[in-house]
Formats: sequence, C-alpha cells, structure tokens
Amino acid sequence: MPPIIKTICLAMPFRMGSVNCYLLETGRGFFLIDTGSSNQRRELEGELEEAGCQPGNLNLILITHGDFDHTGNAAYLRSRFTSRIAMHAADRGMAEDADMFFNRSKGNALIGALVSRLSGFRKTDRFTPDITVQDGFDLSEYGLDATVLGIPGHSKGSIGVLTASGDLFCGDLFSNTGKPALNAIMDDPASAAISLERLTRYPIQTVYPGHGKPFPLELVKEGD
Repeated sequence: MPPIIKTICLAMPFRMGSVNCYLLETGRGFFLIDTGSSNQRRELEGELEEAGCQPGNLNLILITHGDFDHTGNAAYLRSRFTSRIAMHAADRGMAEDADMFFNRSKGNALIGALVSRLSGFRKTDRFTPDITVQDGFDLSEYGLDATVLGIPGHSKGSIGVLTASGDLFCGDLFSNTGKPALNAIMDDPASAAISLERLTRYPIQTVYPGHGKPFPLELVKEGD
C-alpha cells in the first residue's frame, strides 16, 4: 500500500513565506521528510501528535538538504521522538556548523553567519546525521518503500525521495509558489538542469516541493 501523506505547511521567520514538511505513514510507522524552522516547533509537534506520531514510531527523519527551514527541528525531534536523522554528506556542514553556505559556490562567511542568526538556528539545533544517504539508497530496510535520488542544484547534497507509488519529495529543486518551476534560488543552475532531465526518466506521478503545492512533473517540463 502507498504511504498516507500528510502535508504540514509551516510559516518561516520574518514573513519569508512557508515551508512544507511531509509526514508519511506506513504499516511500519512514520517518516518525516524535512522539519521546518525552529520558530514553528510547537505547531509541528501538534501536527505530528494529531496524526498519531509518537515517541517510538517515528522511524526516520529525512532531510532533503541542509537549509535552516528544512533542518531547524531535526535535532529536537530526534531527541523527543527517539528517531534517527538521514541526510546527504555534502550538506552535513550546514547542520553541524549552522553554515548555510557550506559547500556552496556563492556567499561568504559573514552573510552565512547572519542568515543563521536571523533564522533562529541555535547551537542546540545543530546535529550530525545518524545515517548518510546517497543516490540509489534503498529506504525499504527502514520501513519505507522508497529510494533516494541525488538531485543537486539548490545545494550539492540535495536529495529527492521517490516512493514506489511514484511520489517524489524534492526539497528545493522545484517550487510551486506561483507556478511549478525549478527553484529560483540555485547554487548550481547547470546541475539543477541535469537533475530535472534525469527525473524525466523516472515514473514520477506527483512532485511534493519544499514550497508550494504538489504538482505533476509534466508541468515543469512544459513550463521550461
């Protein structure tokens, strides 16, 4: 059976918009894809508890990339729900050092430090992932019939999670805040274009972006 998907839309700091977390429920427990920013921790906890996600049944926290609006509650939830965190090694420095420009080609240390401070990403929110994933990583051993896809562009360590039923959780490779498209903020546009072309080879039914509503992948191909 395909997982039951619950979209949790959380406000970002300073009216910067909203970000999506996705709670997947299977017969073997729950899986959370991304965690929002720390300013919405109480709201996120309430959504998880309402869905029946409790300490002991959150099998895995999957991080699509290292930005604060996707990692902000990961460390807290790991402790609160006795879960594990999985992410790509190329973005580890964002989580471990609160450096949003870690392993990116743009930006500088001063701006990176300012972004982290404004985001509310505190020392207590930093973490080292328990599981390092890469392209082709099979998540079935953790109870989710899905595969990790490497989709760099927004960051070098950006990943997608593709379920056997054709649902792709893409982090910030795509957004759908006006229309479905490649995210306007890209560290490496050339890599993003390659990631998009690669995804067209997979039987993807629905794309679940980090920002905005789900959409068919064909809408991006037609728009681009």
